Amino acid sequence: MEDLQQSAQRIASFVNMLTTTGGLKLKFRITAGAGASDPDGFERRDIYVEMKGPDANLLTSRNGEGLRALETLAGHILRLDPLEAERVSFDANDFKAQKAEEMKDLATEAAERVRESGQPYRFPPMNPRERRILHIALKEHEDLQTQSSGEGPRRGVVLYPSDYAIPREDRGFGDRRGSGDRRGGRGGFGGGGGRGRGGYGDRGGDRGGRGGGGDRGRGGYRR
Repeated sequence: MEDLQQSAQRIASFVNMLTTTGGLKLKFRITAGAGASDPDGFERRDIYVEMKGPDANLLTSRNGEGLRALETLAGHILRLDPLEAERVSFDANDFKAQKAEEMKDLATEAAERVRESGQPYRFPPMNPRERRILHIALKEHEDLQTQSSGEGPRRGVVLYPSDYAIPREDRGFGDRRGSGDRRGGRGGFGGGGGRGRGGYGDRGGDRGGRGGGGDRGRGGYRR
């Protein structure tokens, strides 16, 4: 496995190809290391690619299908194990932050429904990140319990009253309190020190993206 900075450079080359050979009208900024971490804990990422521009909507349409496709390709480029694919995260026009707020609202509504009815509420099938958001958002509702149920594209979250006997078929698919979709511990790309150098784009772009916790986190959007 390459070290973190070399991995970030490979991802930068990949995104640069999309904006040149691919013709996508996008600016991008890459942050690696500690500055790439998700402050809300919804993703366990080591490389964070932020994009904006006229073609950003192509990546966020169909519930962010384009972003997930880029993450899959990035995982292949870095030869990541499928369970580590989320170490590289793509976002466009703050789509993921907005989606997280929607998921939190959905969690609150579902919690109220379960309390009123005393019956479980089954969320529609979701991707791993969405399920993790639900588990974390529902963690504060201590009178309820959550489980991930199903397999593959049909996998989703079920919310139960605390004293509800969970059916056998739903047992063992997740933890009761917010970690039902963990796929292993925090690792990295083999780099050390979390230096987090970002901004492999044009230095004439917008400056920003300084990471915390000692991360250098310099970023600039590439045209």
